[in-house]
Amino acid sequence: MFVADEGIPKMKRLLLNLCVAVVLSTVAFGYAAAEERPNIVLIMCDDMGFSDIGCYGGEIRTPNIDRLAQEGMRFTQFYNNAKCTTTRASLVTGLYPRRTGSLLNSEMVTIPEVLGQSGYHNVLSGKWHLGSRAPHRPSDRGFDRYYGLLDGCCNFHDPSMPDPDFKGGRVRWFGEDDERMTSFPEGFYTTDAFSDYACEAIQKSVEAEKPFFLHVCYTAPHYPLHAKPEDIAHYRGKYLDGWSNLRQKRYERQLEMGLFDPSWELPPPDPEVGDWESQANQEYMDHLMATYAAMIECMDRGIGQILTTLEDQGVSQNTVVMFLSDNGGCAELPGGLDESRVPGAKEYYTCVGPGWAYAQNTPFRRYKQWVHEGGISTPFIVRWPQRVAENSWCREVGHIIDVLPTCVELVGGEYPSKYGEEDIHPTDGISLLPLFEGKTRTGHEKLCWEWSGNRAIRRGDMKLCWDKKVRKWELYNIVNDRTEMNDLASEHPELVAEMSRQWFDWADETGLRMRTK
Repeated sequence: MFVADEGIPKMKRLLLNLCVAVVLSTVAFGYAAAEERPNIVLIMCDDMGFSDIGCYGGEIRTPNIDRLAQEGMRFTQFYNNAKCTTTRASLVTGLYPRRTGSLLNSEMVTIPEVLGQSGYHNVLSGKWHLGSRAPHRPSDRGFDRYYGLLDGCCNFHDPSMPDPDFKGGRVRWFGEDDERMTSFPEGFYTTDAFSDYACEAIQKSVEAEKPFFLHVCYTAPHYPLHAKPEDIAHYRGKYLDGWSNLRQKRYERQLEMGLFDPSWELPPPDPEVGDWESQANQEYMDHLMATYAAMIECMDRGIGQILTTLEDQGVSQNTVVMFLSDNGGCAELPGGLDESRVPGAKEYYTCVGPGWAYAQNTPFRRYKQWVHEGGISTPFIVRWPQRVAENSWCREVGHIIDVLPTCVELVGGEYPSKYGEEDIHPTDGISLLPLFEGKTRTGHEKLCWEWSGNRAIRRGDMKLCWDKKVRKWELYNIVNDRTEMNDLASEHPELVAEMSRQWFDWADETGLRMRTK
């Protein structure tokens, strides 16, 4: 590689060799720096409750997610946006949802758009739910490849089958790289397909010698309740004690593992939750929850498959894996609780209903769509070998808007003020990297939420909530009373007025139209 002595004067030859050495060392340093940049695997499941997985108190078999927790860090106060679409928008943009126009507009950048500028290969496997037409598809927003569902939900066994509870029998958009798929092989199951595609993406990225950002968005355990018969069979009969007993057992496990302060009261059933003893169809209700559990177990197997692929490809040590849910357990009843619909079977759409959602969100109140803790609290786990302490806890407050700035800092990138010709909103999030490393950070001055008339603002120890069914502000000391049992609004009317004004200011800033204040 160096200049040989071919009649070149000695001093000139020495200078030439020095220049070559500098170039080679620069190239070598560049490759080393690229290799040191971590890969990122961001896994999100759909409508899973806070306590469903084993490492957060659940009885469902989740050995691979539990392994992530054992080898990494669990957050106890991590928040989502209470709803599929708004959570997904905030997760990929680092911004609160903007309610003017699309949730993804040209004044925002996404994680793959930013990481792509640093040479990352960006892949989505699973649910998108942020637009199925240009310019809102994954391919329009920075993903090099994608496979999966662009709508909110679909038939797990056959995505080409129409939704029986949607007027006109809507068929959901499912495909790969802007090409729609209209037929699926016998034995197809979306959860397995998402896991398989994710593993292939890892292999291809490693072969191309490119760092990668892989976003895996499972639709499990979102309704329809579809699962494999052998998985359902394992859980049949395990839920015949009912949702209140299940909630109590999960709560006891949470206390044993030190997840929560034992002084917090366990709330009674939400208003929509019926008494288990009065249920005439307990066998059917057990079947619903057994199917839900089976969906989570299958997802966990897929996550195990992804972890194994990282190891087999030799990139596990240099890969940050994050796991979370998009909102709390779901109490919605599309199609109602109709015993003629068989849980798990592809011909039928079924759901768990408010009773099981109440248990899924242990120890909190409310569920998906609400902004009490049951709707917005998510399990959040991060594993990063040799950088994140094993079996550690983070009790600091975090939010999904923090994920984009975290990814940017992880790769040594830069959040842009312009992207293309557009000025970009400054990010609302704050990097979580100091917390990953066991340090502290200056957190958010306030956090705000809204969905379908439910509102909340958290500022320090205090949280102000508006339940659309109760229709009044409730105030809680969320540090002393995370389960929101002791309403302090009447004791602090000035604080209620001040925090509510801040919430409406936030609503104005984000384009949320409110008819009354």
